[in-house]
Amino acid sequence: MIKHYPEPVVGVLISNSKGEILLAKSKKWRNKYSLFGGKVEIGEKIEDAVRREVKEETGLEISDIKFIDFQEAITKKSFWKKKHFIFLDFACKTKSYKDIKLNSENQEFIWVYPKKALTLPLNPYASVTIERYLKNF
Repeated sequence: MIKHYPEPVVGVLISNSKGEILLAKSKKWRNKYSLFGGKVEIGEKIEDAVRREVKEETGLEISDIKFIDFQEAITKKSFWKKKHFIFLDFACKTKSYKDIKLNSENQEFIWVYPKKALTLPLNPYASVTIERYLKNF
């Protein structure tokens, strides 16, 4: 019998010097906008996962990493397959926001002010993270 466990993942809200945040449209999230991020690898520190995932998915260097909050997602229909995620959500900054190189996980990106982002079609977890970011940062 194969046992399945929750997966720890990082969600990363990236902001630029204008105060805009970076969102990606992803097929994994049924073509809704979401934050960048992914799985924490075995033996990897969480902050290292934040840096690695952002670099892999955008090509960006980041700084000023701050924890926002955590969320739990258990087999929700908003994701393309059944999963149990424990999201560890972080905010960070980038200076080189014009040189984005998306990997194959995301189809397009947008820089948008956080309040405006809440009017876009977002995956539900991105929406919660942005709301918490606006409240606390």
